[in-house]
Amino acid sequence: MRTVRRKATAHQSLTPQETQLTVPLDDGTVMLSMIQALIPLGLKAVEDALQQEVTALAGARYSHEDASPGSARWGKQRGSIYLADQKIGISVPRVRDVNTRTELPLATYAGLQTPRVHDKGLFRRVLAGISTREYEAAAEAVPEAFGLSSSSVSRRFIKSSKEELERFHSRRHDDREWLVLLMDGKTFAEDQVVIALGVTTTGEKRVLGLVQTATQNKRSCAAFLRELIERGFNAPKGLLVVLDGAKGLRAAARDAFGDDIAVQRCQWHKRENVMSYLTRPQQLVFRMKIQAAYRHGSYADAKRALHRIVQELAVINESAARSLEEGMEETLTLHRLGLHAELRKSLNTTNLIESVMAQIERKTQRVDHWRTSGQKQRWCASTLLQIEQNFRKQTQQFHRCISSISQALTRISTEFGTHPAFCGRTLCGRVPRRVRLLSALSTYRLRYRGRNHAA
Repeated sequence: MRTVRRKATAHQSLTPQETQLTVPLDDGTVMLSMIQALIPLGLKAVEDALQQEVTALAGARYSHEDASPGSARWGKQRGSIYLADQKIGISVPRVRDVNTRTELPLATYAGLQTPRVHDKGLFRRVLAGISTREYEAAAEAVPEAFGLSSSSVSRRFIKSSKEELERFHSRRHDDREWLVLLMDGKTFAEDQVVIALGVTTTGEKRVLGLVQTATQNKRSCAAFLRELIERGFNAPKGLLVVLDGAKGLRAAARDAFGDDIAVQRCQWHKRENVMSYLTRPQQLVFRMKIQAAYRHGSYADAKRALHRIVQELAVINESAARSLEEGMEETLTLHRLGLHAELRKSLNTTNLIESVMAQIERKTQRVDHWRTSGQKQRWCASTLLQIEQNFRKQTQQFHRCISSISQALTRISTEFGTHPAFCGRTLCGRVPRRVRLLSALSTYRLRYRGRNHAA
């Protein structure tokens, strides 16, 4: 057993008789971790640890009884170690094998030459917003510290973020059963990074992966989703896909998972798309009307209210009317499944993934120049893994209706057949008679009233 002295108070001197902290020498990992964390005592503790290892190899100073055969002390040399992610210069004792005339490495010194936990402290500080140029001033105050220049910090951050990127791309997803998939894109310089977020049958959220692509096109995004499937992403109870309306992402999801998926289009994006066609006074009126229509509990009431709004918009702005009518069925998917009351706060919009995008923006906004693809993906993956640690489970309403979601999703292929809200095809085949009648009636009313207004 060896001892490490406790730090004295501001008005006390440190003596060998003071209270001591006992650390077992045989547990090298624990000892090195404690040494690196105790900066005020670190240098003295390192010196004691090195001298004890030298004594074990070459015996006590001026003693020839305890020394190993052929080992001898061989002076000192300048070296450096890491204490709490900061590089400190020290004097390192040397031990030499006199028979082979080679240097005997000191395990303690080798262990302290690597930053603790692979530069996690430095990695988190840079990711939190401290620039590499300001890191030296913001780091822990150790007068003897060096190696905190912008280039040194940058190299260490790149090394740590590469490890995070490899872990992010290699982790499996077959340890969970998935129920909901959300996708969205984030712009980095001239490229886009498409991110996938999944929700399990127990309400847990996880970032599934990312892909760098010029646009949100079907080919690249479908290949990305197939890669997620190879890594274990599975939805045996059915899959609900929540999108912002991007056609490429919609086609990619259908291509990767087949037709038996339910697509919920973001109601917020749909409403704002319509607002972009209107003047400011008109926006105030129709924003409230569209919100009120989507708040209806039943599918029939919500669709009826939206069609009335389409008819009103057709008089003042036909472009806005066509925008609201386009993809209307997909914005009412949760209404159709009977899950609007339970899930309207969480899955009627893409807020779950939009909040992730906002956090990425906050953590990467200080990066002035995106130079390489590796830089973009390292920052994005590292940020996503850190954000994921703060994820919370979905609400109690989500847990209560998980069985209802599963049952509704399994009915898709049999009850709704090839309805556009679920497979993207035209109304045909096994669409329920009630749905066909409602659609025909709405179309007739729209045309009839349009003729009256035109007259």
